[in-house]
Amino acid sequence: MEHSNRLNAAGIVLLCATASAIAQTYPNKPIRLVAPFPPGGGTGDVARVIAQTLTTQLGQPVVIEAIGGNSGVTGTEIVAKAPADGYTLLLGSSGTHAVMPNLAKLSYDPIRDFTPVSLAALSGYMLVVHPTFPAKSVKELIAFSKPRPDQLTYASSGVGTMIHFSGELFQFMTGVKWVHVPYKTSGLAADDLISGQTLLMFGNVPSVIPPVRAGKLRALAVTYSKRSSAVPDIPTVEEAGVPGYESTQFYGIMAPARLPKEVLDRLNREMVRAIGDAGVSKVMLDLGLKPNSNTSDEFVALIKRDIDKWGKLIKAANIKGQ
Repeated sequence: MEHSNRLNAAGIVLLCATASAIAQTYPNKPIRLVAPFPPGGGTGDVARVIAQTLTTQLGQPVVIEAIGGNSGVTGTEIVAKAPADGYTLLLGSSGTHAVMPNLAKLSYDPIRDFTPVSLAALSGYMLVVHPTFPAKSVKELIAFSKPRPDQLTYASSGVGTMIHFSGELFQFMTGVKWVHVPYKTSGLAADDLISGQTLLMFGNVPSVIPPVRAGKLRALAVTYSKRSSAVPDIPTVEEAGVPGYESTQFYGIMAPARLPKEVLDRLNREMVRAIGDAGVSKVMLDLGLKPNSNTSDEFVALIKRDIDKWGKLIKAANIKGQ
């Protein structure tokens, strides 16, 4: 028994020494940050800011790898199966970790197969219409839509994306019925809206601000619970006439499950430091994002809340995946 205890004690000491060594040497090579959507849009904006800042703080390149496909699922699956060593990270979101798990059978579990590191930002959307569209406010849009069920088209960046679900939530809460037109990217969706092929969409705030300012699109509202500092003159959907409406997407850094605690702690500290930087905050706010960091446990709780929220909408509205 005494011999066995000595072996156990030796094993614990060895594990602690190994963990300490990992913490002291991490990172000693470039880090891969998978952004699971095509370049552009909100995911790309957040990924660039985080990669640039962590590269400086960690002293190693943080290289963005945009892997689009299946509403973010393809890139997310790759990270779920990667080694849990801190050298493959994911910019996860509400779409990949709350909506799609409720909408389709996936090869990954949004909680069990990941180690959430820290929240990075919250992103809202802007309800925009073609400039020739008759409605000039949310109330006018609802009034125009109700007697025309399934006649108005709204664009999105794909089934299961938060742009799609912002529209689904709006329809569910107001009783209007639109025709969903999914695209492969938010950029393609916005291009067709600008050309008049579709009539409206909930666009990423940073992506649609330029065409709104150029008069190519008309903004009706933002989906945050409070106005965005990037477009303070645009009301929220709730202010504009839909009580209780809010649609935001979280973006956060995640690693594969069973990430060593020492590496998790280091990455979390660096994320908190990055998001707390005044320069980083300004860039995000200018992009229409709301910077925010938290602990790993707080991030897990946020993911679970979003899974519950969007799962209830999917069930109540009988939304089906493709």
